[in-house]
Amino acid sequence: MSYDQGTILSFDNVTFEYKENKPLMKDASFSVKNGSKITIMGQNGAGKSTILKMIMEAYKPHGQKNEKHTFSPIAGKVNVFPGYTVATAHQVISHEDRELTIKDYFMKHYGEHTYDIGKRIDEALAAVNFTAPHDRIVKSFSGGQQARILLASALIQDPDLLLLDEPTNNLDADGIAHLTGFLLCHDKTCIVISHDADFLNSFTDGVLYLDVHTRKVEQYEGNYYDVQEKIAAQIEKENMKNARLAKEAQQKKEQANAFANKGGNLRFVAKRMREAAEEMEENMVDVRREDRTIRSFNIPIQEGMKGEIFNISSVSVIKNHKATTKKCRISLNKNQHLLLTGPNGIGKTTLLEALATGKAKGSTITPGIEVGYYRQDFSTLNFEDTVYDSLLAVAKDITEQNIRGTAAGFLITGEFIHSKIGSLSEGQKGLVAFARLVLQQPGLLILDEPTNHINFRHIPVIAKALDEYEGAMILVSHVPEFVSQIRIDQTLDLASL
Repeated sequence: MSYDQGTILSFDNVTFEYKENKPLMKDASFSVKNGSKITIMGQNGAGKSTILKMIMEAYKPHGQKNEKHTFSPIAGKVNVFPGYTVATAHQVISHEDRELTIKDYFMKHYGEHTYDIGKRIDEALAAVNFTAPHDRIVKSFSGGQQARILLASALIQDPDLLLLDEPTNNLDADGIAHLTGFLLCHDKTCIVISHDADFLNSFTDGVLYLDVHTRKVEQYEGNYYDVQEKIAAQIEKENMKNARLAKEAQQKKEQANAFANKGGNLRFVAKRMREAAEEMEENMVDVRREDRTIRSFNIPIQEGMKGEIFNISSVSVIKNHKATTKKCRISLNKNQHLLLTGPNGIGKTTLLEALATGKAKGSTITPGIEVGYYRQDFSTLNFEDTVYDSLLAVAKDITEQNIRGTAAGFLITGEFIHSKIGSLSEGQKGLVAFARLVLQQPGLLILDEPTNHINFRHIPVIAKALDEYEGAMILVSHVPEFVSQIRIDQTLDLASL
């Protein structure tokens, strides 16, 4: 595929193998016009983030040296128009970068030393509606603040092509509104991965759809909801065509059997009918299957719990980068759910981590209570463990059948169960984290933004499981539609203290 006047990026017959002879993508060809806003659709593990990595040359085509991989996973060509620059805002800040100061983090991404780097940092942060001391360590910021830092670290490079991987994760409503406004006004090319349908529909003018079953990439024009309707209509059309061909093929087979039993020249007629039936079956199209959804599940609770499970008498609230202690009165018993609210940066994640580790001043968890902790950055998972070993480590019932059955319910089957956690997509890591909670059977459930990275099809199933959870639960989520599906008995708003 050659560049036309308005093309900034093209894939020419690109095949990607995450393992040898295990294609994630086959013969993908598409182009992106300069100034367009493109969404990448596809279920967890389909290869959405892989496309961004290929654009950023994290993977090299066959025949080129690749230091990070024992074999070259790409065949075909990934072309960025000469002279155009590319920058990406990843889903999460890498573990090694979390220890850097704001200044060092931005200098690393800016790529060169400059006398006015402080001014450039402030301008990039202002673009995402955020301010921060330049000497503060990156990991000390909340998840929502880190999401803004990730975006700002891409903007400081002033790229021609901006790649955004789940940019709304951890953002509160104000943060999402500001990002939406920025993208609507941004006059350069953007490619975005997100599970937030309303956010995507606000600016999208084209979609790349990754079919996890056929390994193909399909390109559509139009906004997000238009494309969803087109895909649904195409599936219906393909199903109708296949139903008609299947019916006609079956009729031919029945007629062929009838003629064959009569013998003589009719056997030749029967043979021709069977051939016609086979041709009809061959003409049946490979219908795009809808993304699979995780099975309904429940999180069993710890046995023998009585009385108060958890209480809070005071919390640390962060405003203007300063922490102050505020008094409150919260007590949770069995089958009670607490919603923790407040804007990005006020201290929700810090409080949850302190509660889960038993280091929070002013709070008490009853001794002997098993705590199930879902962290938004998945740092409770050992990325070097296989999925199976990670599940085995927390399982109360350690039978092979129970572990594999639980994993399968979260779409973790076959070779994935023996893959390292670190090799999974962020969405798959989230499903592993939920599978661990099921096997752990906690008495107190602490959940920090549990919808981040998760395919939207799974979210109602997860909400139902949390709504029915009979232990004590503390939840943080900036997704109102998700929270509305879960029973909430008490709310603690840190901003009102």
